[in-house]
Amino acid sequence: MGTAHATAPVETTSAANSRLPLAALLALATAVFITSLTETLPAGLLPAMSADLGVSESATGQTVTVYAIGTALTAIPLTAATAAWRRKRLLLTSMAGFAAANTVTALSTDYTLTMAARFVAGVAAGLAWALLAGYARRMAPVHLQGKAIAIAMAGIPVALSLGVPAGTFLGKALSWQVAFLVMTGLTVALLGWIAAIVPDYPGTARTPKGAQAAKAPGMLSALRVPGVTPVLFVTLVFVLAHTILYTFIATFLTELGMGDSIDLVLLVFGAASLVSIWVVGAQINRRLRALMIASTLLIAVAAALLALLSDSTAMVYVAVTLWGLGWGGAPTLLQTAAGDAGGEHADAAQAMLVTLWNAAMAGGGVVGGILLGLLGSTSFPWSVLVLLVPVLLAVLAARVHGFPKHRTDSTS
Repeated sequence: MGTAHATAPVETTSAANSRLPLAALLALATAVFITSLTETLPAGLLPAMSADLGVSESATGQTVTVYAIGTALTAIPLTAATAAWRRKRLLLTSMAGFAAANTVTALSTDYTLTMAARFVAGVAAGLAWALLAGYARRMAPVHLQGKAIAIAMAGIPVALSLGVPAGTFLGKALSWQVAFLVMTGLTVALLGWIAAIVPDYPGTARTPKGAQAAKAPGMLSALRVPGVTPVLFVTLVFVLAHTILYTFIATFLTELGMGDSIDLVLLVFGAASLVSIWVVGAQINRRLRALMIASTLLIAVAAALLALLSDSTAMVYVAVTLWGLGWGGAPTLLQTAAGDAGGEHADAAQAMLVTLWNAAMAGGGVVGGILLGLLGSTSFPWSVLVLLVPVLLAVLAARVHGFPKHRTDSTS
């Protein structure tokens, strides 16, 4: 997932300006949108991809898994290795690599090559995600840095809400290969946009020898801060529950006899997610805890409906609406909770959240594939229900630290 908050130092060279550089920030938001969308794009295209690649839908679902693995394994070490690179050069390089990987994915007819291309795309996306929030921060005066980051990261919920339904529609109307080639085309256009509009900044000081060893104590210190561990646990299990079903939603719907409605179902999910994003954005400062509890319960009810009443098309749409309402604001809730709980260790907490998020996405693809092979797609909603029980208990228990009733907004 592209929810990384970079650790680049704050610069105030633009502090004299009273307005945000919206064109440049929207370019960063577009980078987030494209990379976030490409991660989950196969979710709506599994049957067609499976047929063309000559492998099972379970195996094709691992194209989401391997992307997340590429991000989770390489984002932190690559960010350290490229710390001295100028920011614009690094962003252009990562997005060019991303375009190349998507092109290979679109043109490949070999499963192994497709998986390799997806891994490379995950690596490139992880590198981009790791610098984008810090990049946005450096463009803004101090009092607007929180808003700048919010704009840059807006591509995540838009991709989750509308991008996948759009990609699914493209795949259905034309082909899944065209959907990936569109991603390449958008990325090429974005490269020109970045080159023309986005300002450049120097990299950070090169990592001193032995600095890698110093990172572990920083992470350990963050884990010792009250509230951080519950937030990370909730993130891991919550995202795992969602991903098990979402990765194989096309397969699940096809087996319900709704294969022709996949794009419409995802559009309903997306529309509900946008409502959730708006509500969370308006209420998070005062009601983070209540919103996280509501989010968990909404998805649990949705899973129960899909488990028990999926023979009714109307109930499937009700369930998907509730699922979107529960999921849309979740990235914002979890990021905010991690930052609040981490305090002076917020950067380390965010880095761990990003790693666990992508580990959960990878795990969701693997677990979903195993469940599909052993028990069939009807096991997915039940799995979501089982996993959300410890999530709800953890949120309820973290009433003082992690998911407190009241929070102080420190992001703006």
